[in-house]
Amino acid sequence: MGLLIDRLSLFGWKDLIEVAIIAYLFYRLLLLLRRTRAMRMVWGLVVLGLFGLFVDLAGLQTLHWLLSNVWAYIVIAIIVLFQNEIRRMLTQLGRTAYFRSMRRGGDIDPIDEIVTAATGMGAHRHGAIIVFERQMSLRQYADAGITLDAAVSYDLLVSIFNPAAPLHDGSVIMRQGRVAAAACFLPLTLNPRLSRELGSRHRAAIGISEETDCVAVVVSEETGKISIVVDGRLERDVDGQALADRLRELLGLVDLEPEEEKTQVAEDVPGAQPAGGMGK
Repeated sequence: MGLLIDRLSLFGWKDLIEVAIIAYLFYRLLLLLRRTRAMRMVWGLVVLGLFGLFVDLAGLQTLHWLLSNVWAYIVIAIIVLFQNEIRRMLTQLGRTAYFRSMRRGGDIDPIDEIVTAATGMGAHRHGAIIVFERQMSLRQYADAGITLDAAVSYDLLVSIFNPAAPLHDGSVIMRQGRVAAAACFLPLTLNPRLSRELGSRHRAAIGISEETDCVAVVVSEETGKISIVVDGRLERDVDGQALADRLRELLGLVDLEPEEEKTQVAEDVPGAQPAGGMGK
């Protein structure tokens, strides 16, 4: 007990800062891994760590020697297996909000373009799947498709998912407000409890949302109905307005203009109405 008190007395403010930084980094990493299959590996490492603590306390020398030699390789395995998540976490530092650069640069609202395209394709029974990258990288799926890196527009999306187009059989991946790639194939969910009525597009959308934290929009080729998939959950039969509101909520889109600035602009323009009404 006295030894513990002596060690705590040596704990200074620098140690507190180090602990806070390490805790924050682990917290961010866990956010990236939550509700994914990689999280099972994290729990496996936790169990292995607890077992190592038990070995130390019990004084089991042989197991202690074995674990001490294995941990070095485990650290390398963690870096290799979680390289995408670690890189994604680092690149998120200082990154601006989703779609922010596009909304500053022009009058076209990418969400409106996507919603208009989805409702139009639904009316014509053209199947589609649009996947929005969030915190976790979708680069491995985008690289396997056709790279576009194009500005989002109604005409582009409708052209891609036209049944006669060569790129329609696959998904579109959105990254930072742009169409990153098309004709991307996604992993199908292995959930046996799903309804057999769901086709390959819905199963692919559910599968990628189980693997990552993305948001997927699916247009059914059979019914023309629109669905949103997030965290492995399917929200079916969504109309245009609900789709726009839900996407803005899930992607963290906010109005970048201060309320008082919009009010001032409305007062300066003859015949304009003050801000606060329903937008487009």
